[in-house]
Amino acid sequence: MVSSTQYGPHTWELLLTVDHQLEGVKNEFKLPVTGDLHVGGLMLKLVEEIKIAQDWSDYAFWWEQKKCWLLKTHWTLDKCGVQADAKLIFTTQHKMLRLRLPNMKTVRLKVSFSSMVFRAVSDICKMLNIRRSEELSLLKQSEGTLKKKKKKDKNSKEPATEDILNLSNSPVSSGLPANPGLYSKTMTPTYDPVSGSPASSTITWFSDGSLNEQNCSILALSHPTCSPEMLAEMYQPRTLADKAKLNAGWLDSSRSLMEQGVLEEDQLLLRFKYYTFFDLNPKYHVSKLSLSSETQDSTCESEVDEVEAALSNLEVTLEGGSKSNILEDITDIPKLADYLKLVRPKKLALKAIKTYWFVFRDTSISYFKSKESAQGEPVEKLNLKGCEVVPDVNVAAKKFGIKLLIPVADGMNEVYLRCDNEDQYARWMAACVLASKGRTMADSSYQPEVQKILSFLQMKNWTMCSQAASEPENVDMKPECFVSPRYTKKFKSKQLTARILEAHQNVSQMSLVEAKLRFIQAWQSLPEFGLSYYIVRFKGSKKDDVLGVSYNRLIRIDMATGDPITTWRFSNMKQWNVNWEIRQVAIEFDQNVSIAFTCLSADCKIIHEYIGGYIFLSTRSKDHNETLDEELFHKLTGGQE
Repeated sequence: MVSSTQYGPHTWELLLTVDHQLEGVKNEFKLPVTGDLHVGGLMLKLVEEIKIAQDWSDYAFWWEQKKCWLLKTHWTLDKCGVQADAKLIFTTQHKMLRLRLPNMKTVRLKVSFSSMVFRAVSDICKMLNIRRSEELSLLKQSEGTLKKKKKKDKNSKEPATEDILNLSNSPVSSGLPANPGLYSKTMTPTYDPVSGSPASSTITWFSDGSLNEQNCSILALSHPTCSPEMLAEMYQPRTLADKAKLNAGWLDSSRSLMEQGVLEEDQLLLRFKYYTFFDLNPKYHVSKLSLSSETQDSTCESEVDEVEAALSNLEVTLEGGSKSNILEDITDIPKLADYLKLVRPKKLALKAIKTYWFVFRDTSISYFKSKESAQGEPVEKLNLKGCEVVPDVNVAAKKFGIKLLIPVADGMNEVYLRCDNEDQYARWMAACVLASKGRTMADSSYQPEVQKILSFLQMKNWTMCSQAASEPENVDMKPECFVSPRYTKKFKSKQLTARILEAHQNVSQMSLVEAKLRFIQAWQSLPEFGLSYYIVRFKGSKKDDVLGVSYNRLIRIDMATGDPITTWRFSNMKQWNVNWEIRQVAIEFDQNVSIAFTCLSADCKIIHEYIGGYIFLSTRSKDHNETLDEELFHKLTGGQE
C-alpha cells in the first residue's frame, strides 16, 4: 500500500476497470490521480499501466453510477465531477447490436454506443444504404409485446430460428470509414458491376453475404412475402391502447444507446418514425440517377430542367415547407360549383339527406338551395382549414362520400358530402384535402392530388379477366400473408384469393417501382395514415384520451369509440413547452387556444420529440444540398431536464 505522502497532498486513488477479452491480464487498476488531471491524461496513464500494445483509439471512459460517457478529454476530473468513489469503465465505444428491419430480417453490426441516437441511426442507414435517415429511429420492444411473445413460445414445440445477417466486419460510426450508401451526401450511387444499373437501396435486406459481395441481379425480384409462421410472431395491436404500447419504446434521439440502458448484443427495431417522406417521386429518382451515371458522357439541358421541375414539385408538397412562386399560384383562385348531396347525422341514427348547390372557393365551402340563388346569402359556409377529411367510398356500390370533421368550440362538427361519380369525387376530395392544410386549388399540387385519388379508385375497382376469376384455386397463393387477420376470419381462402387476383390486375402492367409507389400512395390515402397513438390525460379532464400525432396535426380521440374529438394543426401552433417536473406538455395555438396534457403510456419526451421532429422535417429543402442541420434538430427535440 502506497502512503498518501508519496502521492502528494491532493492525490487520491481512482479505481478503473478495463473492458477487454485478454486472458491472463488483470482488468482492474488503481491509479493515483489529482482533480486537475484531464480525462485524456487519465486515459494515457491507464494505457501505460496496462502495458499492452494495441489500438486503444476506440476506448473511452463510461461512468457507471452516472450512466454517462466522459468524451470531453480536455475536461479535468474536477470539472467532470469525478471523485474517489466513481466507478469508471474503460470500454469500446462501438459494440455489436442486432437490428430487426421492417421486413423481419435481422442484421448484426457494430454501432456507436457513445454517439447520440440521431447520429447512430444516420451511420446505420449509411451502412444499410437507406436514404433519409432522419425519418427513421430505433425502437425498443415494449414489455407488453414481449410478454405475449413469451406465452406463445411456451406453447410452440420448436422455436423459430432467427435469420441473422452478420455485418460485423463493417463498422459504422462518425469516426470510422463506412459504406457511403446508395445516396450519400455526395450523391454517388452504387452500381451493378454487370449491367451498370444502380443497385437497390435495400440490397442488404435480401442476401446473406457482406455488402461488397452482393449479387445485384437478385434485386430484379421483389422480396418474398412473410410466412404465416413469421406473421404469427409479429405483435398485432387490436385496439388504440395496444397501438399506444408500440410507441412507448422510441429511444431518445438526444442521448446515446448506453445512456438508455442498451447493452451489447441487444436487439432493437429499426423503423420509420416520422411519416413525412421527402422525395417519393420516381421521376426525381430516375432523373437524378441518369445525371450522375458514369455511363453518360454529357447531360442535355432538358434533363436538367426536368430535374428542377421535379424538385420544385417536391418542395411544394412539403407540409410547412417554403411556398412555390409558380405563376399559377398567384393568378385568380379557381372554384368548384356543382350539385351535391348534404348528409347531416341526427339522433336515433337518422340522417337528413338534401341536395344543394355547392360552391368551393379558397378554403371554404358554401351551399345554396339552388344554382339560381347562388348570388345571395348561402345557407351555410364551412371553413375547412384545420378540418379532418375522411373518405367514405364504396366503388362497387357507387358510393362516393366525403366525411368532414370541422373543428368548433366544443368539439367537431360532422358533415357528409355525397358525389355522383368518380370524377366529381376526385375533384372535390382533392380540394377538401388541400383546404384542410390551408391551401387552395391554385396550388400546383391540386391536379396531382386529383390524379392520385382517381388512381386509388381505379385500384379499388375490381376489374379482372374471367379466366383469373374462374380459376382462383389453380393459383399457388397463401392469402393470409397478404391481408389482415380480421379478413381471414371473415372470408374463405378462395374468396380472398379471387379478390387479391382482381386487385393485381390493376397493377400487373406496371413496373415494380411504379407499383410500389402506387401502393404507398394508397396507404397515404387511408384516414389513419401516419398517426402515432399515445394515452394521455388532458388538463381538466377526468378520463383518459388517445392523442394521435401526425406530420401536420394533433388529434384528440375518444378511447372508447375511436372517434376524433378535436384536431389542432401544427401550422396554427405558436409555441409548445414541457414542464419536466410534472411531465406535462403545454401547447399554444392561434386564436387563444391552448392545451396541456400528461402522457400515461410513454415518457412525455417522446411526444415532445415527435412535435419537434415533424417541425424539423418540414424545414428540409433541395437548397440545403441534402445536409442536415443536426444542431437545429436537437434544439427542437432535446429535453431540458
